[in-house]
Amino acid sequence: MVSDLFFYQLGLIALVWLCVMLHWAWPSDPATGPPTPGPTPPVPKRHREPKPFAGLIQKPHCDACEHRGDPRPQTPSSPPPRIVMTRGRRRQVDTSTHFCPNPACAYRGWVGWGNLRANGHPNGGPWRQLLCIVCRGYFLETFGTIFHGKRVAPELLVRVIACLAEGLGIRGTARVFEVDPNTVLQWLVEAAHQLRAFAQHFLHDIRVHQVQLDEVFALLSAVKAGEVSETEAIERLERSPQWVWAAMDPESKLLLGLAVGDRTLAMAQRFVHQLAQVLAPDCAPLFLTDGFKAYATVLLTHFGHWVQPPRRRAQGPAPKPRWMPLPQLLYAQVVKTVRRRRLVAVTHRVVFGTLDAVHQVLAPFGWQINTAFVEVRPVGRKEAEASG
Repeated sequence: MVSDLFFYQLGLIALVWLCVMLHWAWPSDPATGPPTPGPTPPVPKRHREPKPFAGLIQKPHCDACEHRGDPRPQTPSSPPPRIVMTRGRRRQVDTSTHFCPNPACAYRGWVGWGNLRANGHPNGGPWRQLLCIVCRGYFLETFGTIFHGKRVAPELLVRVIACLAEGLGIRGTARVFEVDPNTVLQWLVEAAHQLRAFAQHFLHDIRVHQVQLDEVFALLSAVKAGEVSETEAIERLERSPQWVWAAMDPESKLLLGLAVGDRTLAMAQRFVHQLAQVLAPDCAPLFLTDGFKAYATVLLTHFGHWVQPPRRRAQGPAPKPRWMPLPQLLYAQVVKTVRRRRLVAVTHRVVFGTLDAVHQVLAPFGWQINTAFVEVRPVGRKEAEASG
């Protein structure tokens, strides 16, 4: 017979199993269950407003500013007495367009002051010799021009320079006029120095409202045609990089500056220094450039001033002066995004000043922030060879 203890144990096991099944199948209280995830708070948006420029403790370095000299000779404030000859016959040779080039002469720089006399043609040459009766100095009437010291016909020199200006190469010009290529190169260099001196004499104290600056790399158009591989072109350009820097007033289309050099901070300092010498001392126009970061530094160097920040605490040392941009200086950038040699996006960035002030300058012409007037197309291979 089966013992009663067996039935008691079997009933106890069944009761325990029933309790476990009821506990597993019974719905749990939602208050005691795991907390349901609530709605996620929105991610705070990042503020993209530019922070105000805090200034620099030291002024950025510029070699051109440290070694600058006066490019234009200054005439004396009080003119010397005008010389009027009352004896002898009247002079037939007009010397009113010349002045004495002697730096030690009191009449240097004064045109038509009556101190010059014609002294014939030395050695039977085509140019006259002039005499200053004050310092007793002799000089040719071609002094200070590209014709000085040359025995060739002026018409030949003018035509050679004209052919070079039209794009004909140095060797091609030498073959056409039967002149040595080195002589043509020498004439070209002298003409360039003469034009630079002419620009420095006349382009100064200019007042403009806006200036566009850009730098263009002289690429080879033969790369597109497949005549030259990109690797070979890069090797050539790395040996002699040619960046053309240009500054233009978009309103009058006046070319304010032009230079050739590497795309570096030092070159940007020299170029903007040259531009600052052309503008009036109190002129700080709106500058528009591409996204080259060096422009902000060089513009701050030449169009900035020292500002003493106010004290934040009554005790302690005074804050150091800060090199800040001039209050009237406006500077905006045109940042271009290029992917696979294609322009995909153009954004505008105001570095110095406010966007409203920039638009106020451009609004009378209906323009937006751009550098379209100063941008130049790349130089081709034939044009590069023709330029020397």
